[in-house]
Amino acid sequence: MEPPSGPPRGGLVPWKDLLLAVSLLTLWNPPTTAQVTVESVPPSAVEGKDVCLQVHNLPGGTARLDWYKGANVEANCHIVSYVVDKQETILGPAHSGRETVYPNGSLLFQNITLKDTGYYTLQFIKRNYEVAQLTRQLRIFKPLAQPTLHASNTTVTEDKDSVVLTCSSNYIGVSIHWFFNGQSLKLTERMTLSQDNSTLTIRPVKKEDAGNYQCEVSNLAISRKSDPVSLDVSYGRNNTGLPVGSVIVIAIGVLVGLAL
Repeated sequence: MEPPSGPPRGGLVPWKDLLLAVSLLTLWNPPTTAQVTVESVPPSAVEGKDVCLQVHNLPGGTARLDWYKGANVEANCHIVSYVVDKQETILGPAHSGRETVYPNGSLLFQNITLKDTGYYTLQFIKRNYEVAQLTRQLRIFKPLAQPTLHASNTTVTEDKDSVVLTCSSNYIGVSIHWFFNGQSLKLTERMTLSQDNSTLTIRPVKKEDAGNYQCEVSNLAISRKSDPVSLDVSYGRNNTGLPVGSVIVIAIGVLVGLAL
């Protein structure tokens, strides 16, 4: 028996025709447009370096791009514009002479300063007069000087002395990390750190504490390590397991016995 040439009674569509309709709908449905994003490259910049607010997925049909300093679109905060069809750059009152806009909307800052820290708003206008905007924060940090590491004493005696290592930096609010012989320091029960991690105290010192110590300061943009400080630990006991003074007394007694 041949399948019916028309739709079945009740007006229902055959499942094969329904499947074909769904397939055609999927085939002709345009893909979702990727969302426009702005990325800071690098994510956190150091004063004096270059940084770019890089635009991704700028939509087609964009006619004009405008960059503003701040989270709002205000005329006196206008930095620069780019007119796509004319390939024309228009400078605004907030342009410092260090900003360059590219055809894809990205904004390059040269020789960035701490005053450049803040929010920036990109507005793009399409040929159909649709307007959209997005805001991105730019974070700038001061360069970090190399920290200095000072030890209260670099030659100590095992089980007798303590040592205090102090890490000093020119920048407030940095993170401080400690290293021992080139590896991240593993704290023992004899080691304590100050609340801000700037001071390491070892009490009492053991022979396994002998070696090179360093501290590292870092922010979100950069890190710097101190020069190593070498800790020399002398033993309070010799190979006999007895205090040095006891060994001397025993040795004198042996010599006296031999002399007799």
